[in-house]
Amino acid sequence: MIADQIDRFSNIILHHRWLTSAIATLIAIVAGAGALSLSTSGNYRTMFSEDNPHLRAFDALQDTYSASRSALIAISPKESSVFTRNTLAAIEKLTEVAWQTPHSIRVDSITNYLYSEAVGDNLTIEPLIEDATSLSDLELNLVRNIALNEPELVGQLLSKDGRVAGLAINFVLSEPLELKRTEISEFLHNVLDKARADHPNLSFYLTGNVILAKTFEEAGAAAERLFPVVVALILFITSLLLRSLVATISLAIVIAFILLTTMGIAGWFSITLTPVSLGVPIIIMALGVAHAIHVVTIVQAAMRRGMERNAAILESLRENFYPVALTSATTSIGFFSLNVSDSPPFHDLGNLVALGVLFTFLYSVTLLPALLSILPLRTPRFSNWWERVFEFLGSFVVARRILLLWLGSVVVVALVSGITRNELSDNWLHHFDERYTFRTDTEFIIENMTGLDRLEYSLNSGREGGVTDPNYLQKVEAFAEWYRSQPEVLHVQSFSEIMKRVNKIMHGDDPAYYRIPGDPDLAAQYFLLYEFSLPFGANLNDRVNFARSESRMTVVLGNTSTQDHLEIDARARAWLQANAPEIAGPASGFTMITAHISTQNARSMLWSTFVATSLITLILLVVLRSIRIGLICLVPNFIPPIMAFGLWGYLSGNIGLGASLVTAIAIGIIVDDTIHFLTKYMRVRR
Repeated sequence: MIADQIDRFSNIILHHRWLTSAIATLIAIVAGAGALSLSTSGNYRTMFSEDNPHLRAFDALQDTYSASRSALIAISPKESSVFTRNTLAAIEKLTEVAWQTPHSIRVDSITNYLYSEAVGDNLTIEPLIEDATSLSDLELNLVRNIALNEPELVGQLLSKDGRVAGLAINFVLSEPLELKRTEISEFLHNVLDKARADHPNLSFYLTGNVILAKTFEEAGAAAERLFPVVVALILFITSLLLRSLVATISLAIVIAFILLTTMGIAGWFSITLTPVSLGVPIIIMALGVAHAIHVVTIVQAAMRRGMERNAAILESLRENFYPVALTSATTSIGFFSLNVSDSPPFHDLGNLVALGVLFTFLYSVTLLPALLSILPLRTPRFSNWWERVFEFLGSFVVARRILLLWLGSVVVVALVSGITRNELSDNWLHHFDERYTFRTDTEFIIENMTGLDRLEYSLNSGREGGVTDPNYLQKVEAFAEWYRSQPEVLHVQSFSEIMKRVNKIMHGDDPAYYRIPGDPDLAAQYFLLYEFSLPFGANLNDRVNFARSESRMTVVLGNTSTQDHLEIDARARAWLQANAPEIAGPASGFTMITAHISTQNARSMLWSTFVATSLITLILLVVLRSIRIGLICLVPNFIPPIMAFGLWGYLSGNIGLGASLVTAIAIGIIVDDTIHFLTKYMRVRR
């Protein structure tokens, strides 16, 4: 009965092939008009839902203190330390130029570091270095000793051995962020190009979260530029396989209609494309070719057997309609499973690909047969060597099935054993290969001076003006010291360091007074004196809140993964719970919100892939009406991704956003192959 309905449908399509093509064209044009309103965004906020608790905590941190958007330049002499007149003069000049960076609000380096000292009853705060070229040898040694013993500099803007110095630029950015990042990146690269030409004996390196975001945008743009290459490559391979220009053109038209309709509807629904969802066209194209090529190859095979063209098209639709419909349904289920992700762009990716698969089915059974009937399709001259190859392969597999089963089992066990080596973790730096200077520059800076990953804490004193309370400062200092003892930590910046330094200065620079002031009134006076002594334009708004009830502590990490970030924060929360539960909660900052979203997403994606595969297998049990065949489906559906994860455990061991996403995509293709093989197998058996 189903076969009769498919035949009637196919006859209608072929009888009204021109009308079918016209209707398909009209649908594609109307839907595709929405693509004109498509927009893209590289803003990290698109990765989070508005009610994400980690994003809300990060927003609260940035509302309380200055936003954490920065760039970091490292300067390294090739043969000596940074404490020479020429190198310090170069840093001094670069610091002045950096103030001209678009959207910059603050520039910090060792030359403009605010060094404080007591002169009589007054506290003076001045840049550590002014007019570096005029420094005497004695002054150079003094500057070197001061800088290498300043906790706020070492591990932040200066390496421990004094061979690398840094320059940090902070920004205030508003939408559109992409334009602002481009302005900043272009300005800084031009500045550094000139600096390299002026100072060939110095090496310059550039990193920071603003540069990271810009590099992600550049990587996304590079992927977009590859799209035409991918299209050309797919069509070229298709033409080699089909050996028919008409068949290849027909496939190209169908794929174009699928992409135009899908992306147009995305535009009509105001979906913003992100670096994640930019991969939608390539995925849809790959799946579209896989579906449509089944229809074309059966048409060609029937025509080679002597069938008339329209009869061959009817034969192809009769044979492919059912499996193509089934593969479209199961593939859509696999991609709809991405909606369990914690990140909205993955919802868009799953929904758009699932929608594209639906249009792939519709166009493959309507527009494609109509085009094959209209265009002058001829039977290509085929050598039957490939048929002999596959006949030999089939005979070999059947004859050696027991041996192949045992050998395959050994391979499966060997690969699956690597699964235990995997962990849900990610490293944003490793998303780029060494062709990107951002990666090599950042690795140099992490290895020689400071890190890019930072944990942020807002430590609550419990009352207005409480940041100068000695009891509170002692707890802050104890927490900072605990963090400094952790192996992953490169630097800790806390408000207690400022108070200790001021206390020492106010006691004649006596090292014995480098400690928290014991008198709360005296500590409050020291703090006011320090604030009033800051030069014009400098303040402590990035360290303490307006009510002076909370202070900020920043922990700088080395080259660590997202799993490391979560583990470190878990240890910190355990310490806080045991020693000072009232002053802080979990860490925040860009590093932490990306760690949470990466780990949660990878976990939910893997679970959804398992559920989707199980659901697809259950559907096959019902549709194929054979428990034995349905259970056999478990092998080709589950074993390949499990083997892949095992191999990945040996090769990498880190499962992040990319690896978990690839698995979900691969499942759709794996199930397609299974369905086409089994439906043809059962048809031939019957």
